[in-house]
Amino acid sequence: MKRTSAGTLGTEQIGQRVKLQGWVHRRRDHGGVIFLDVRDRSGLAQVVVRPEEYEDAMKALDPARIEWVVEVVGTVSARAPEAVNDKIPTGQIEVVAEEAKVLAASDPVPFGAGSDVESGEETRLRYRYIDLRREELQRNLMLRHRITTETMNYLDEHGFLNVETPILTRSTPEGARDYLVPSRVHKGEFFALPQSPQIFKQILMVSGFERYVQIARCFRDEDLRLDRQPEFTQIDLEMSFIDEEEIYELIEGLFVRLFAHANIEVKTPFRRIPYAEAMLRYGSDSPDLRVDLEILDLSATLEGSSFRAFEQVLATGGTIRGFRIPGAAEASRKQVDKWAEVAQRYGAQGVLPVRQVEGETRFQVKNVLSDDQLTTLRTDLALEDGDLGLIVAGSPKVAAASLGALRVHIARERGLMREDDHEFLWVTDFPAVEWNPDEDRWDALHHPFTAPRDEDVELLGSDPGKVKARAYDVVLNGFEMGGGSIRIHRREVQSKMFEVLGIDAEEAQERFGFLLEALSYGAPPHGGIALGLDRLIMLMTGAASLRDVIAFPKTASATCLMTEAPSTVAPDQIQELGIRLSRPPGAAES
Repeated sequence: MKRTSAGTLGTEQIGQRVKLQGWVHRRRDHGGVIFLDVRDRSGLAQVVVRPEEYEDAMKALDPARIEWVVEVVGTVSARAPEAVNDKIPTGQIEVVAEEAKVLAASDPVPFGAGSDVESGEETRLRYRYIDLRREELQRNLMLRHRITTETMNYLDEHGFLNVETPILTRSTPEGARDYLVPSRVHKGEFFALPQSPQIFKQILMVSGFERYVQIARCFRDEDLRLDRQPEFTQIDLEMSFIDEEEIYELIEGLFVRLFAHANIEVKTPFRRIPYAEAMLRYGSDSPDLRVDLEILDLSATLEGSSFRAFEQVLATGGTIRGFRIPGAAEASRKQVDKWAEVAQRYGAQGVLPVRQVEGETRFQVKNVLSDDQLTTLRTDLALEDGDLGLIVAGSPKVAAASLGALRVHIARERGLMREDDHEFLWVTDFPAVEWNPDEDRWDALHHPFTAPRDEDVELLGSDPGKVKARAYDVVLNGFEMGGGSIRIHRREVQSKMFEVLGIDAEEAQERFGFLLEALSYGAPPHGGIALGLDRLIMLMTGAASLRDVIAFPKTASATCLMTEAPSTVAPDQIQELGIRLSRPPGAAES
């Protein structure tokens, strides 16, 4: 007999003889009769084992316990009305076991594959092969498969070619540390694992392929968070002879197709917000538009107050900003202090509340604001009776980051976030560079291959801080889903950008000489985008972490608990690579 998938059984199969092969998900013994839920990738079905009817099947299955692998041949039967389980698709039927055998026994498992697993994440990652049997994780990875398939189908329809780029390449740092791979043949030299296929896909455009796509593996040796992994996957695109509008239209169409697989409707066109506006109004370049709390600049209103803290901030080029929380005037001092702790994580000294109560505007520090300032402050913040305003004074960067985090934190806490909405947007008009005071130089805000706006090219030499980039990020609910740009395709502009970033001609030739040379041989205007596949699936499924949508993820310390990687290697392997360790493996750094 051919195998039947357990989760596909229903009333239409009643009376048919089927063969199930899968794992024992649950076992119940009732007066000599055994009930087994047999699970495979498609779902589960209840198997009934009755000793008086099929003694051999009972003998075979009597030892079976949770996570044993069994084979059952039997007839599909309708459940008794009182035994119907409407919570599962197969809940109206059961399979009466006639023949059976154990295909593989299992040691007692550290946790079951049910959705109510209570084991800690470390245990789940240590036994990942058991954790992956859970329906939730299997559903996530099956969606991931459908999304990658749909992506390639959509882009094939739009003329893209799937081209693989090297995994072993040269180190060209893009803002994070490279993972380095020593060369055995060329001792003392190293390959690097790619942080992205950026340069190779640009060279493919110079080569005339015009439209490239790759489901690309990328590697970055950086500190981890819930939404970061040392190795990750991105949907990587590049196109020749296009502009931003064509990229927006292409990606919006792709998202309509992809999110339909998660029963999420995507409305197009996406809203567009310039970077400066996003930072001012939402305190983030990846704003969550499910929150209606908007940040306002109060510097002009509060200038000239007798409050020394405000005056000191404004005198040193800082800003005063705040936002309104409807109905929060009753918040206690203790509650405001907790909100202040959130702001302090982002560099703020604290927060200052202003309350609108019984027609009166009350600032926390008394007698430092004039009546006119209080009136204007109430108007600026649109305070109504019962509302609270929160104010932060500091550098523009600190004020934006702290209030941006606070607006989302408070919205979640007070039920002011539209949790079920999906708010897509494009953030545009990024600065090309930002000043790095610690290293006394300009850094590329995205990467050094991003084209400046045509009208700003001349400013690269005189005032780089005013140069706007032809860059764009696509954002969903406060998460950057992907970023891209129109690239520099003229050698002289690329050389100028390197110069702005403090990369002199000699260093540029050493690190990027092959790219500069390629740009000298008829490079077409081109641009592209990279979409984070892991993050895309995380948001589609509502998973709490990227680890729930990746088959074999790393921990927050970049280790694999299942394989115990990274690990030491034999001394002869180290010697063969021409490497000498400065301290024994596992020894603490002094």
